[in-house]
Amino acid sequence: MSTDAPDTATAAASAGRVRPGVLARYAIGSLGTGGFSTLPGLVLTYYLTDSLGVAAIVAGLVITLAKVWDVVIDPVIGALSDHDLARHGSRRRWMLVGGSLLPVFFALTFAVPPAVGPVAAAIWVLIAFLLTATAFSLFQVPYIALPAELTAGYDERTRLLTWRVVVLTFAILLFGAGGPALRDALSDPAMGYLVMGIASGVVIGAGMIVATTVARRRPGGAGAGEGAAGPARSGTIRAHYAAAFAAVRRSAPFRALLTTYLLQALATGLMLAGAQYVATWVLHSQAAVTLLFVALIAPAILAAPAWGALARRVGKERSFAVASALFALAALSILGLQWAPGDWVYLPVAIAGVAYAGMQSLPMAMLPDVISHDERANGSGRAGAFSGMWTAGETVGFALGAGILSLILAVTGYVSSTAGTTVTQPAAAVTGIVVAFSIVPAALIAVSLATLARYRLRRHDIG
Repeated sequence: MSTDAPDTATAAASAGRVRPGVLARYAIGSLGTGGFSTLPGLVLTYYLTDSLGVAAIVAGLVITLAKVWDVVIDPVIGALSDHDLARHGSRRRWMLVGGSLLPVFFALTFAVPPAVGPVAAAIWVLIAFLLTATAFSLFQVPYIALPAELTAGYDERTRLLTWRVVVLTFAILLFGAGGPALRDALSDPAMGYLVMGIASGVVIGAGMIVATTVARRRPGGAGAGEGAAGPARSGTIRAHYAAAFAAVRRSAPFRALLTTYLLQALATGLMLAGAQYVATWVLHSQAAVTLLFVALIAPAILAAPAWGALARRVGKERSFAVASALFALAALSILGLQWAPGDWVYLPVAIAGVAYAGMQSLPMAMLPDVISHDERANGSGRAGAFSGMWTAGETVGFALGAGILSLILAVTGYVSSTAGTTVTQPAAAVTGIVVAFSIVPAALIAVSLATLARYRLRRHDIG
């Protein structure tokens, strides 16, 4: 094909409507992002406390430290992505590096030899997961920046991100239900975690590699984004951070949206990390963790297009508020597990799943609008700075979610154990698990509604 021929994604963007092939390839990237966001959040804390014998507070610290590193590097990766776009006309390079390295590091995270002891196990997981998170950020930050470049249409971005969330919710179901099932299929727990890590890492990496194909070189090659990288072009770490934080300071809509999304990531991260504990110590069924994910994600797959349709009628921000309020009410009702544990819990979890689809697709569709709004006033080429800060905020939310769960477990006297050891949890620990899965997430979502009210962008502001 001639190098002068327009790239598929670029042609689609200029026409305003994303072509089906680009839509599909971009959405497949969420097979990777959904898998990475779901499986470690679901099983990693439990892997540390109930298989490797690591104390709950230490397990939370391990995961939090790896995520803090992510927060540190995400703005730098965003600026580097903008620089690549300006110099080479594409964000693809860093996406390829991340997608290629992640399967190896992901498998290593779950490859701890059982005999090494809790201290060495904690250090092993910390280093391996830190490397995994770095590889993920190399892909995720430029990936999030792409929608603002794939189409300029307000409603078309909702369509693009709606289908991404359909794949994302499918990935959550695949990894949330399939990962633990694959782990439990083997009688040896250590081998079960290793096989799960290898298989999941390969699928995650494959999804990421497919998505890189929508980030091809723009017509005109290097310099296509000339002048866009702004302060990031100096190449210093300080300049990269300056570019990222300048984007946050000047954009009030971005601050409101990012704060809202961070609080909601904290709430959903807390519930995700708590699901395995609810299944084991409240419902007393290892199979329940799979059923919880089926109840959460099956409705979400069907609901994502419906949220897109509602957004076209009443606006993204109003639809986002409705989805958030519905999720908070569903989470609050789960408190009933404290007095009446049983299968009824799958109904409010399913309602939360319907809401979760909107809580994912709508803010993701609003982010390109924020970027476009900023470009009208300050020039183009800073999408990577915004996406870097966005990924950092999301990472903080999920990291603190697991950290808060670990803190609640520690305060309520949760008893850690190694694989094959039988323990009895105190009643306070079981209560803590229920509270962490219900009241605390509901309260966080309620606070996020207050920050969402400060988001002022509407359709006519985007153009």
